[in-house]
Formats: sequence, structure tokens, C-alpha cells
Amino acid sequence: MKIYNRRFTTPVAALALSILLIPVAALAQHGSDAQIQADAQKQLNGKRFSGIHVQVEGGVVHLTGQVDRYADKADAEKKIQKMHAANVRDDISVAGSGSVSDEELAQKLGKALMYDRQGYGTQVFNSITLQVHDGVVTLGGVVYGPPDKESALDLAKNTKGVRDVVDHIQVAPVSPMDDRIRHSEERAIYGYPSLNRYALNPAKTIRIVVVNGHVTLTGVVDNKGDRDVAGVRANSVPGVFSVQNDLQVEGQNEH
Repeated sequence: MKIYNRRFTTPVAALALSILLIPVAALAQHGSDAQIQADAQKQLNGKRFSGIHVQVEGGVVHLTGQVDRYADKADAEKKIQKMHAANVRDDISVAGSGSVSDEELAQKLGKALMYDRQGYGTQVFNSITLQVHDGVVTLGGVVYGPPDKESALDLAKNTKGVRDVVDHIQVAPVSPMDDRIRHSEERAIYGYPSLNRYALNPAKTIRIVVVNGHVTLTGVVDNKGDRDVAGVRANSVPGVFSVQNDLQVEGQNEH
């Protein structure tokens, strides 16, 4: 009898234990999802996030609803991602996306980017490219430092009608040699009598990009003469390895 009991009581006990573990595990998962949802809703407590709905299943946070600007969508996702490495599925829509044409967005953003960082001393060293397709804004080019990059991205993210923002902006490497070249180029170009007027109008600024001793000029000038003179002046600065003159002449598609 003792042998018989040993052979059959062990599997019966194991079976009973497994039956108890199934609902306990399910309850633990349910409790975890509920806690994540509560934490997520707390993170998104604010007027600009009031149109966002949160659902959690299997540890995955699903965001739906609508916000006024792409910046609100991006900030909501960022806040949730910071929560104990939660997985996020972002299906938030942006109000007004599609109501503004790509051409209108490009014109509005292009003008804002021209005047961005004015007064900070780095504007002339930033050259940002802009493309808009189906409400998706792609920013590229090269800027002087991280604050210049963040400022450009924030402009795009906070513009009504923008559905998404793609970041291809490069930050120039930190280099004392490049800094010396930048300021020497600025003096050589803007200090020349026929070119100093371009320092007065941000919409017609000659942009000076310097990376590892290589200089690229971008922007729009009034005529071919100004373009050529700017190139000559840029090449006159000591220590420059090369100069690429990408200045465009107003009213012409090619230079």
C-alpha cells in the first residue's frame, strides 16, 4: 500500500499544483497590464494629451486617438517609452494632417527655417534642406551644433498640418580648426563691400558650412557676379582644404 500511494499521490499533487498556477499567472499578467495602463495614463495627464487613448495587452502599450500637432504625438510616445522599457504601438493621428498642401507646408517651414537661430551667432553656419511629401517633412543638411538641430526639428514638429518628421540633419564635428575657418570665412565674405548686404537679410544669407577643413557655400544670391566673388573670397582663407560653391542665383534653377 505504501508503494501504491507513492506512485499515484505525486502526479496527483503535481496536477493540482499546475491547476492552481494557471490562474495565478494569468492574474499576475492582468495585474501587470493594469498597472502599466495606470502609469501610462498618469504620464499622459495634460490638456494636449487629452485626445489620446491607452490600452495595454501583454505589456504592449497601444496609443490611439488624436492630437493637435506632431510634437504632441512624438512627446506622448517618448513619455511611454521611458516607462520601464514598455513596448509602444503608436497609432495616434494628427489633426489637420492632409488639410494643408505639401507646397504650403514647404513654403511655411522654409521661411521659418531661414530665420531660425537668428541672434545666436550660428545661423550663418547652418544649411538645412527641406522636403515635404504627403505631409511628411524630411530635414537634412548640416548644422553647427545640437541646439541648432533641435530647434529645426521643433519647428517642423510644431507646424500645423505636419504628419511626421524624418530627421537626416547632421551635426558638424567639434573642431577648433573648423571654428577658426568658420569665422575667417565669415569675415572674408561678409566683410567684402559687394557682399556685406547678405548679412542683413536672413532670407538671403550666404551659408558657410565647414566640416574637417572643407567649406561648402549654400544659399541664394542676386547675381552670378556675387556668386563668383563669394567663391573667390572663400578660397582666400588660409587652412581651407577645399571650397564647394553651391550658391544659387535668384531666378535660376542652376548655377
